[in-house]
Amino acid sequence: MNWVLIFLGFSALIILHEAGHFLAAKATGMRVEKFFLFFGPKLASIKRGETEYGVACIPAGGYVKISGMHPEDKLPPGEEHRGYYEQPVWKRIVVIGAGPAVNIALAFAILFVLGFSVRQPNRTVEEVRPQTPAVGKLKLGDRILAVDGHRYPGASGTGLLERFRDQIASHRCSGKQTDGCLAAAPVVLTVRRDGQVRDVVVRPEYDAQAKRPLVGFGYGTEPAGYDASGAANWATDQMWFVSTRTVSVFARLFEADKRKEVSGVVGVSAVANETIDIGTEEALFLLALVSLSLGLINLFPFLPLDGGHIFWSLVEKVRGRPVAYRTMERAGALGFALVIMLFFLGLSNDIGRLTGEGFNVR
Repeated sequence: MNWVLIFLGFSALIILHEAGHFLAAKATGMRVEKFFLFFGPKLASIKRGETEYGVACIPAGGYVKISGMHPEDKLPPGEEHRGYYEQPVWKRIVVIGAGPAVNIALAFAILFVLGFSVRQPNRTVEEVRPQTPAVGKLKLGDRILAVDGHRYPGASGTGLLERFRDQIASHRCSGKQTDGCLAAAPVVLTVRRDGQVRDVVVRPEYDAQAKRPLVGFGYGTEPAGYDASGAANWATDQMWFVSTRTVSVFARLFEADKRKEVSGVVGVSAVANETIDIGTEEALFLLALVSLSLGLINLFPFLPLDGGHIFWSLVEKVRGRPVAYRTMERAGALGFALVIMLFFLGLSNDIGRLTGEGFNVR
């Protein structure tokens, strides 16, 4: 059942993306010949007016065919003025940009709704991890009031907990940072337990995965209580984080660590499968991030992506005359090669995760 939901979710993102192009083209007077989900030989189609709507057999995207985007396109007599390259630059940019815009707007809408149910960590101990220094020192329900006497009165919420974490992490090992290395000095945690305030002394241990000393407990959560403004700000923050991370990864693909962060359809599907099992909100959050990533990646300025069409339209505007189709075709070949490279890079990473450490969703 999960895979059916994943298929429907991805299909919806594709349809909405292409619907953005389709509706913008219709609104600006362009002639739309085809609106298809997926690529390759068609499985089924129906024609309404001048447009053929259908489903193809290769589930790897979709497309809207606008008349006049290729020099060999022949428009019906009297319809020549509705060709893509017969339109002013601003109309072409609107039509091409509408697809990514829909994905980005959808991501914001989903995150905005989720913002009303966001939970944030509080200072209550909800988990004491086995075989860690916290065992026998902290109890479930303890409320952390201070770390080493620092209460950080100007901080609250996640900011306060980050201050606590950094203070614990400041207790570095006296020797080499390795598994099992003990911190040079113990941490004093001031807690409220059963209505009484007491100090708990615990010596953190260095954690190789976290790359810092840890005590070994987890905080509980509580509703953030966002109103519409707070939900919008939270959604914007999530989108900004994903956007900067996406640009950073692709801008630094020559670095091995960044290449490992690229995922393909297989990887995203595997993560989605695990996320659906966790909960509906988590699945919707992932859907929003995939929609946002789809919109952002399509805005990269090389053909055949939408951003490539926008780039060459802007070049035409700046130079005051059209760019030769052969020039764009050559640029498109390079862009296509890059897209294929990214596809195989993502697939290779996905296979490595599926056969190795997994995707660490939980």
